[in-house]
Amino acid sequence: MNQVGAGIAITGSGSANLETTLDNHQLSQMVETSDQWIRSRTGICERHLANPQGSLSAIAATAAQQALAMADIRASDLDLIVLATSTPDDLFGCASQVQALLGASNAVAFDLTAACSGFVFG
Repeated sequence: MNQVGAGIAITGSGSANLETTLDNHQLSQMVETSDQWIRSRTGICERHLANPQGSLSAIAATAAQQALAMADIRASDLDLIVLATSTPDDLFGCASQVQALLGASNAVAFDLTAACSGFVFG
């Protein structure tokens, strides 16, 4: 969206949940840990796992399509795509792959690889 003046607006959001989950008890069967230890330090109860054929780009594009629908805008209206992750599809990141999947040809796209703080700053 080209607007006069400086500013950023979040007008939609999306998510993509993966079907396969791994809870802390299951994880404790694989490595030396416990549900209590993980929860007390991280608050994590379970994690969603991608299948081996899946990609972060596809997951992110699904979430982005939901955000675009909520905001009632087209991908071609986007100016900027920021993808925050510490687990990209490959060494080079995947914001440009998401840009291509969306058809957001007018947007600048970049990855923010800042581990946990990517959630805060992304």
